[in-house]
Amino acid sequence: MAFAELQVASAFSFLRGASSPEELAATASVLGLSAIGVTDLNSVAGVVRMWDAAKEVGIRLVPGARLSFRDDTPDLLCYPQDRTAWGRLTRLLTVGKDRVPHGDTSDAAKATNRCFLHYADLLDHGEGQVLLVVPPDRLDDGFRDHLQRLKADLRGRAYVAASRRYRANDASRLRALAALPLPMVATNDVLYHLPDRRPLQDVMACIRLGCRIDQAGLALQPNAERHLKSPKEMQRLFGDYPDAVSRTQEIVGRCGFALDELAYEYPEEPIPPGLTADQHLANLTWEGAAVRYPDGVPPQIRDTIEKELRIIAQLNYARYFLTVHDIVRYAVSRDILCQGRGSAANSAVCYCLHITAVDPAQIDLLFERFISTERREPPDIDVDFEHERREEVIQHIYQRYGRERAGIAATVIHYRPKRAIREVGKVMGLSEDATAALSAQSWHAGGELWSDDCLKEIGLDPDSFVVRRSIELARQLVGLPRHLSQHVGGFVLTRGRLDETVPIGRAAMDQRTFIEWDKDDIDRLGIMKVDVLALGMLTCVRKAFALLGLNKLAEVPTEDPTVYDMLCRGDSIGVFQVESRAQINMLPRLRPRVFYDLVIEVAIVRPGPIQGDMVHPYLRRRQGLEKPDLPSPSSECGPADERQAGQGMGLA
Repeated sequence: MAFAELQVASAFSFLRGASSPEELAATASVLGLSAIGVTDLNSVAGVVRMWDAAKEVGIRLVPGARLSFRDDTPDLLCYPQDRTAWGRLTRLLTVGKDRVPHGDTSDAAKATNRCFLHYADLLDHGEGQVLLVVPPDRLDDGFRDHLQRLKADLRGRAYVAASRRYRANDASRLRALAALPLPMVATNDVLYHLPDRRPLQDVMACIRLGCRIDQAGLALQPNAERHLKSPKEMQRLFGDYPDAVSRTQEIVGRCGFALDELAYEYPEEPIPPGLTADQHLANLTWEGAAVRYPDGVPPQIRDTIEKELRIIAQLNYARYFLTVHDIVRYAVSRDILCQGRGSAANSAVCYCLHITAVDPAQIDLLFERFISTERREPPDIDVDFEHERREEVIQHIYQRYGRERAGIAATVIHYRPKRAIREVGKVMGLSEDATAALSAQSWHAGGELWSDDCLKEIGLDPDSFVVRRSIELARQLVGLPRHLSQHVGGFVLTRGRLDETVPIGRAAMDQRTFIEWDKDDIDRLGIMKVDVLALGMLTCVRKAFALLGLNKLAEVPTEDPTVYDMLCRGDSIGVFQVESRAQINMLPRLRPRVFYDLVIEVAIVRPGPIQGDMVHPYLRRRQGLEKPDLPSPSSECGPADERQAGQGMGLA
């Protein structure tokens, strides 16, 4: 008999589930489950990662959520049957999250994962949902009344979830559940993938409740049975109720929705009637080119623009460029200094749209690093705004697109060693001095992290059970999500309602709202974001412009030898992108004299292209793959020989 586990809380239930989506999906596949559901508390934050992990191991995912209510309604496991029902679920969660006041840290907010729902909300958004009632400990008359109400309201789409709790009254409880007016479905109410993860789940519960492990008492689970089980084991546990096991297949069959159906569409606002997105982008680009090149567009630039427009049209990215241009145009109209950076500087189209001030006629950069038909990766345009005025741009975006169609991406805050050992040590009863000493050792890597020698150095006994157990649990905790925060400025904008794709919730900052998925989740689903970032240096530049009588970044002289003389001395504190200690240390070694030298220098210290499997720029020059004939440096800052440069990169 096949079995699908439909009651699973991943680590994205935040301090409730103790296993990652990858661990749960892999274990479900090994056990031979036909499908796995994900029901994080009032959230779908882990659905995308579970979907990706399930595809990797070849198991069916049934996406859903566990709904917890503020009234006396029992918890419900909610599974959408189709794409429309998924939109109703995410709108339902958005309604609940919008009720939580900004910055609310009350026990009620924590207990419901910052989502205040009522039964009436379910009735408004319940069409197309399959619901499993999670029974409370006491099956009293009030609970039975709720079941009768659900049976009448949901008309054949409601079930009751039944789990073995390994208590003395298990047999009588299952008989009582089987006698209820809703069909019974077998589940495990899973909190972790394997039994040995139970101690970590206990610790996470204590972190959530703010107590030590010896004070938790009945707040902890009484056994380690809240893990995934094989179909054979479920047949044994529910031997008297085989229909409860087979109904899991019935529910999987009814719920046909998959995340593949979440097709992303760009907003339409920036496009005038009667024009396609590609036509409007081409018109704006050539208009901007006439402004950028008042004496006529050079033939080389004209060819570059035509090539870029062909690639953008081929990959259907025109609306993305128009959206970024629309935001930049608003900032310019309000005299808010802004500048596109990153690989967008490689684009002549971005230069003509005034997204970036980097003239491709002066700097020969490869457009394919920005957009490539071979990689087919979505463009990533980072636009920096004056940090003192960026909020004006953010609020403009909310007003233009509406709160239901715009949201900042999330950032998942994961446990790192420093925080993990502090919180675990506190739960385990270690003194503040001991946890502080262990935290100070968290910079070690791999096996040296909290090794016996390190423990002896800080005065702790490596043979102490509490110390060893705390370290073991902290290592398990590292990498698991703790909570969601908002991205620094990555906006997701849609043509239809964004809250019918992903829930939107309130951020800690007033007038800010953000979605539940982070950058990686968005990339997996092919959803594009617009980065609206803040840069303090642009505020300084704006104030300097006021003193110098300048208005635009494009008016600033380029390739000034004095600037490179300063950089060669490592005098770059306060200079954006090259002000870190690593950059200051590298600049005198590589002695940049032109902009392309800076491209190489920054890539060495911040090796994004290297991590992306691209050839190291220094090696490309040494192997003759790129033109080495750069302008001669000044006598003050002569070229560093290859050996010196190689030592700076660890290549000598």
